[in-house]
Amino acid sequence: MFIIQPHYHAIARTCQDYERMAQSGVVAVAEPAFWAGFDRDYHETFLDYFKQISEFEPTRAAEYGIRHFCWVAVNPKEADNLELARSVLKEMPKYFDRPTVLGVGETGLNKSTQNEITVMEEHIELSIRYDQLLLIHTPHLADKLKGTRIILDVLKNFPKLNRDKVWIDHVENHTVKMVKDNGYWYGFTLYPITKCSINRCADMIEQYGIDRLLVNSSADWGPSDPMLLQQSIQELTRRGHTRDEIIEIYHNNPVKYLTQCPKFDIKPIKFCT
Repeated sequence: MFIIQPHYHAIARTCQDYERMAQSGVVAVAEPAFWAGFDRDYHETFLDYFKQISEFEPTRAAEYGIRHFCWVAVNPKEADNLELARSVLKEMPKYFDRPTVLGVGETGLNKSTQNEITVMEEHIELSIRYDQLLLIHTPHLADKLKGTRIILDVLKNFPKLNRDKVWIDHVENHTVKMVKDNGYWYGFTLYPITKCSINRCADMIEQYGIDRLLVNSSADWGPSDPMLLQQSIQELTRRGHTRDEIIEIYHNNPVKYLTQCPKFDIKPIKFCT
């Protein structure tokens, strides 16, 4: 079975992760713009980062036969610096034409401050103006419910926004229904310790179904593991879910969402030499 990893922070991972993913059936990854592990001080640092994930990272993934795509944005963890965020947003449109850039993301909220909300709104406006896919980060842990409600309220203020192109990620038991009921794509992000576990993911699939669902393992700077995606497939198999349903979740759903950007392509890639 071919697996698509729709939210993967390759910048935080090693080549060994690519190797393990390739051996287990991963054919494509999509990398949202991420926090650097520290707050950046200069907008040029963001631009170098966008260059890294849109130019270099596809070549690293190709060494293992994996296609790499990316998104560009000011991650919510750095969006409280309004002046810096706006200077980056001004430069972002020039990246939309790059062959592996899928859209705007991940924007959203971290601590749900007014500056974060403003920056998220400006990201949304940019995605509408340039007809880009939009990936939204919901806050983790205690701020998730409040932040998700704010995000949904903000999105209602953009009637021109195509909900088919909007993916709200990191939803959990107490936020999945509200996101699903509003007609957006939604994501379960698997972690080994906190947030969404493999068992909770399977429980939510059994309760809410799989329509517009994107499962990912993020794989970032903290305790995380890209192979949680494969482990969740094993858990669903153990629970008696059919192969067709599993293919729908881990391959067909990401294809349905990501191919709304014509640049997304999972045809076999030649290994780099």
